[in-house]
Amino acid sequence: MSRDLSRPGTLSSAEPGQGAGRPWYVSALLALLAVALVLGGAWLFARVRSPFPFYGTAYPQTPAAASFSGTGADGQPYTFSPAGKTSAVFFGFTHCPNICPVTLGFLNQVREKLTPEERADFRVVLVSVDPQRDTPELLNEYLDYFGGGEAVNIPEPKLSEVAKAYGVGYRRSAVKSPQEYQVDHTTATYLIDSSGKLRVLWDYTQLGQVDRVLADVRYVMRNPAK
Repeated sequence: MSRDLSRPGTLSSAEPGQGAGRPWYVSALLALLAVALVLGGAWLFARVRSPFPFYGTAYPQTPAAASFSGTGADGQPYTFSPAGKTSAVFFGFTHCPNICPVTLGFLNQVREKLTPEERADFRVVLVSVDPQRDTPELLNEYLDYFGGGEAVNIPEPKLSEVAKAYGVGYRRSAVKSPQEYQVDHTTATYLIDSSGKLRVLWDYTQLGQVDRVLADVRYVMRNPAK
């Protein structure tokens, strides 16, 4: 039965010979076909937009990455300009007990697997979320221990603006004193291509798959966004 919308509250019955329905299995097959077409269309749309099967989470719109400035690990003024090289940027701090060492360690393994030519066009950048304790000297020692890279100390409130531009959150936790605390923070690493566009992000739990991360890096290096 179908409701007669022109007369609320009434029902109209079908005329003889006009209400015969199709067999249930035909309806089921048509429903399955519709689902298959929707899923197939979604897959094709994704492949057209990003033909490479990224291991990390790809940015569908490849937005421009934000630049930022502060003090580098060498104690000199530091400015990150997104364009020019392929960059892996993450937000962390030197007192981090687990996430940051894991991130830097695996990113260094990715860097070591690149050819010398590729390595010259790839940089790892640590943005400190603990500007109070992460002095240039401490950042420099930290980077050296994990195989090198770049780091920057950005004072507040500029740091919060940069973090917001990348969708990063951070806050102090387990505070015992002004110098003894932890910092909870977003654990993603952001891959930026040489045209300055955000292409992929990985969570730190993914970085252990070094060869898959390496494949993402190499594809982005060879295919910057236009």
